Amino acid sequence: MSAELKIADPVLEIRNLSKSFDQLKALQNVSFSLELGSTLVIIGASGSGKTLLLKTILGIVQPDSGQIKVGGIDTSDHPGNNQDLLDRFGMLFQQSALFDSLTVWRNIAFKALKNRHADEVKIKQEAIEVLDRVGLRPEVADLYPAELSGGMQKRVGLARAFAGNPEFLFLDEPTAGLDPIMSNSISQLITSQSTKNGVTSIIISSDLSSARKISDHVIMLHEGCIVWSGLTKNLDNTDNPYVNQFIHKSAEGPISVLTE
Repeated sequence: MSAELKIADPVLEIRNLSKSFDQLKALQNVSFSLELGSTLVIIGASGSGKTLLLKTILGIVQPDSGQIKVGGIDTSDHPGNNQDLLDRFGMLFQQSALFDSLTVWRNIAFKALKNRHADEVKIKQEAIEVLDRVGLRPEVADLYPAELSGGMQKRVGLARAFAGNPEFLFLDEPTAGLDPIMSNSISQLITSQSTKNGVTSIIISSDLSSARKISDHVIMLHEGCIVWSGLTKNLDNTDNPYVNQFIHKSAEGPISVLTE
C-alpha cells in the first residue's frame, strides 16, 4: 500500500474517518489531505465506500469517529449545522438528484434563489450560461427534468455543481453515460475549474481515461479502506494487486467478483 497523501497546507483534511452500519464497517480510518486547486480521483469497486465518503465529508452522513477540516475549520464538531459548509461545495450526485417539480434553470440556480431579494432575470441568464458550458442549448432552461434524456439530466446536474463558483467540487461519476466527445469536454471543463478558479475537487470515477486527464492524485478504496494512494502518473506503474485488478478489469485478484 502507498503512503497516505500529505499536504503541507491543506484546504481539506480528513483524519481517521470511520463509519459502520450495524456490523458492516463501511469506512475504516480513512485519511488524506488536499491542497488548493488539486483534483483527487477516488476509484474502487461498487460498495467500497466511495459515495459514502463524500456524503460523510459533507455532513449528510455523520461519522462514528474521525476528523474533517475544511479550510482549517473542524466541521466534525458541528453535526447537523452544515448549511454554510454545503454552500461552499458544488455536488453532482450519481443519479443527478434533480428536483422534478422545478425547471432546469431553477434546479441550477437553487442556491441563489434562496435569497428572497434574488434577481430572477439575472440568475436565469447566469444559469443559461452554465448550461452552455456543459453543452446544452438555452431552450433547455425552461424544461423539466422528466423532459430530458438521462445524459442531459447528467449535464444539468453538472451545471448545478458548477453554478455559483464553489470552492469545492464533489462529483460522483461525472462522465458516466456520456458519449466520448461530451466526456472529453466535461473532463476539460473540470480541469479548467481547477486551473483558472482554484477549485479543489474530489471525483469518483470508473472512467480511468478521464481520471488520468483530470486528476493529480488517486486513492483506491476497498471495503471502506484506502488500499492505495499516490500520484496519478504512478497509477499504471504500481504493483498493488487491487489497482492492477481494477485497471485490467480482471476476475482474478483480491477484489471479489460474482462467479457462476
